[in-house]
Amino acid sequence: MTLRPHRVRALLATATGAAATAALVLTGTAAQAQTAAASTTVTPAGHAYQATLSGKATFKAGSVTLTCSVSSTTGQVPAAPANHNDAGPVASTLAAPTFGSCTSSLPGVTPTVTTSGTWGISVQNGSPSTATLTVPQGGLVVKTSGLATCTIVSAPGGPASIAGTWTNGAPSALAFANAVVPVTVTGTFGCPTSATTSTVNLAYTVADTTDPTQQITVGP
Repeated sequence: MTLRPHRVRALLATATGAAATAALVLTGTAAQAQTAAASTTVTPAGHAYQATLSGKATFKAGSVTLTCSVSSTTGQVPAAPANHNDAGPVASTLAAPTFGSCTSSLPGVTPTVTTSGTWGISVQNGSPSTATLTVPQGGLVVKTSGLATCTIVSAPGGPASIAGTWTNGAPSALAFANAVVPVTVTGTFGCPTSATTSTVNLAYTVADTTDPTQQITVGP
C-alpha cells in the first residue's frame, strides 16, 4: 500500500502529539512526586516528647574532646495545621538540653556544661528524613577547672544550625554526626584557644510523653 503525502503528514502529527502528551504526563507525574516528597507532616499533632541521649555526646575543639554520658531535652509537636508543611520542613522549639556526667580528654581537668536560651528543631521528610538543630547565640558553654581553666562558647556570633538525620521507629531517633559549630575558646595553657569550631556528635531517642503508646513520626 502506498501512503499519500497528506496521509504521512497526518500520521506524523498524530505520533508527535502522542509523544508530547506522554511527555507532559510523565513530567506532571514527576513534578507531583517531587512535590509529595517535599511535604512534611509530624505526628501526633500537639504531642509532647522527650529526647534522651543514646550512647555518648562528644564535643571536640582542637585537640580537646569533651564526652558526656547524660543529656536530655523536651519539646512539642506543633498543633495542627502547623505540624504540616506542603513544601518544606516543620519547625518547633526545644528546651535547652541538659548535659551531665562529662569528662575531658585533658588529664586533671573537670568540665561543666551549661545551656541557655530557646533552641530549635526542624525536620524534613525524605529518604532519609533530615533534622536541623539550632543552637542560640551563646547557648552552650563549657567551662573547665583543674590543671587548665578554659571557657568554650558555642555559636558566639549568633544562632548556629547543625544538620542531622531523623529515623522513625519505636522509639524514633535523632542523630547529629560530625556536625560543626562555631566556637570561641579562652583560657590558660592547655586550652585549645586557637580552635574556631567544635565537632559535635549527638544521638537521641525520642519518646512521646503525651501518650507513651504512640511514636513521634515524620512523614509526607
